[in-house]
Amino acid sequence: MTEATDLAERAGDRDPRIGLRAVAALRRLLEQLESVQVRSARNHGWSWQDIAAELGVSRQAVHKKHGRR
Repeated sequence: MTEATDLAERAGDRDPRIGLRAVAALRRLLEQLESVQVRSARNHGWSWQDIAAELGVSRQAVHKKHGRR
């Protein structure tokens, strides 16, 4: 998780260019991590409702986002 730690540190940089680039990179990393964990949960038999509850979103939202992957 060194990458995430480094990005989080850069997100607080005084230079907005560095901070914004770090925020964008963190967003991409978060999306990748979410996809990996949703796939893992589905492989372990979790329902879309179970996954949605853990992510704090609706079943429809998580299914729409990850259902075709």
